[in-house]
Amino acid sequence: QVQLVESGGGLVQAGGSLRLSCVASGRTFSNLAMGWFRQAPGKERESVAAISWSADNIYYADSVKGRFTISRDNAKNTVYLQMNSLKPEDTAVYYCAADRTMGVVTTAGAYGYWGQGTQVTVSS
Repeated sequence: QVQLVESGGGLVQAGGSLRLSCVASGRTFSNLAMGWFRQAPGKERESVAAISWSADNIYYADSVKGRFTISRDNAKNTVYLQMNSLKPEDTAVYYCAADRTMGVVTTAGAYGYWGQGTQVTVSS
């Protein structure tokens, strides 16, 4: 079993930055693939970024490439999402997800563990 707790969401103006954190417990973190997803009202949950257990494979959605950076600190059981140059269309609930695999996982259905989500609101 894996427990995930996100933090770092909030309200920011367009062009600003936020850093989301997700702390994992309950299983060896270094054996987990991690991902960030988001879901805006009335829309499906979409993959934002994903990182393999060793951080040698990273995925970004086209909509966030060049603006968001995913990273992980296996010593702290934490995965981060640095979000820069935020846009109003980035407004959503952001979820952290974990899967017991070593590769990059980009499909929501493949993840077995989810956090409760953190709200990110970008004002124009």
